[in-house]
Amino acid sequence: MDLEPGEPAAGRWRVIPVTELVESLYAAAGPVTGRPRIVAVDGRGGAGKTRIVDRLQVVAPSSAVVHTDDIAWHHSFFDWDELLAEHVLRPVRRGEAVDHRPRAWIDRDRPGSIAVPAGLDTVFVEGTGIVRRSLAPLLDASVWIQVDRRVAARRLLARDGDDPAHRQMVADWEAVERPFLLAERPWAHATVVVAGSPVSDGSAPDELAVADPVSSRS
Repeated sequence: MDLEPGEPAAGRWRVIPVTELVESLYAAAGPVTGRPRIVAVDGRGGAGKTRIVDRLQVVAPSSAVVHTDDIAWHHSFFDWDELLAEHVLRPVRRGEAVDHRPRAWIDRDRPGSIAVPAGLDTVFVEGTGIVRRSLAPLLDASVWIQVDRRVAARRLLARDGDDPAHRQMVADWEAVERPFLLAERPWAHATVVVAGSPVSDGSAPDELAVADPVSSRS
């Protein structure tokens, strides 16, 4: 797997049912009372975070998804952790419903809100940078999605288009993403690593390839 410099390759991949992955995340979270479990799903741009969260939700139907991109929108690539904690994570941990309109949404007349109903079993929070030290006390379990960078690049182009403005946006993003991830090392702190690009031809649609967290090596 072709990874960005600084991220060690996960090893000893094993293919398991998605249900088993969810059960292992719940086990890592431990018992919770009066609130949902909060499960973070992190990975580089183009890793397939949303796709994998969709698969997790199939076997965790009493759940909601919060996208960090909605907090970061017209705010900052990565300096959004306290906003997420104040307006989403802490209320969820108190068992409260969330209905939050970020300041950038109000200023730019973006409709809707970031909404999480009360009474769920699980809240998945997905986005690059969610598995970080400052938020660790507010998360119950987490996933790092490891992806071949060539695969990730193709996905970003297919999703957002290949034009000069988009290429500049991707370059600006990567210039911040790479040092941020190297400083935080989410692949070492996540509960489990999930393959975001194929490592085996034997997995079925209801299976994922997983590995234990990996530590940075020089």
